[in-house]
Amino acid sequence: MKTQTKIIILVAIVALILAIVAIVKLNGNKTKDSKASTLGEVNSAEDLVKLVEKIYEGKDEILPSVQTNVIDLEDNVTVQYLTGLENGNDLEYLVVSEPMMSSQAYSFILAKAKNGANANEIAKTMSEKIDPRKWICVSAEKIYATNSGDIICLVMSSEEWAKPVYDTFKKLAGTVGKEYEKTETEAELPPELY
Repeated sequence: MKTQTKIIILVAIVALILAIVAIVKLNGNKTKDSKASTLGEVNSAEDLVKLVEKIYEGKDEILPSVQTNVIDLEDNVTVQYLTGLENGNDLEYLVVSEPMMSSQAYSFILAKAKNGANANEIAKTMSEKIDPRKWICVSAEKIYATNSGDIICLVMSSEEWAKPVYDTFKKLAGTVGKEYEKTETEAELPPELY
């Protein structure tokens, strides 16, 4: 074999090795910067219901008995009551998980934003406009909201119920948008009721 051919082969091998190292390094940086999501594909409201069930796994002991329902996005009154949004125009699907007894302050909402809608803005609006006293006789102590891609999560309740659900959503999501957290202050009673 000629020396010139040996040099060409050697240069090709070195170039191939450098290309492989560069690809491995780029892929390594990607996994460091963003965690993989295990939320799964959401192509229906039923997929959101399954995601709620996945988030609830292992939490039977700490959560109240709940029922998860698919919400009709055409029903603006219900959408507003449950989410604080004026309507469901920017949502593709919406599910709400709440206790069957309304005397327990707990609400967990998952929604999928329509293409082109800003899921993080929707999460922010929900966190600001949802009524933590909607149950009248009880009030949610904490409100947590965020999004992962086009999936919006809001949970409000006591810290002991809301935080584990919210943390599990974030863990499954891998990467979330801006997070919104609010602590409700108890309404003061009028002086004559003290």
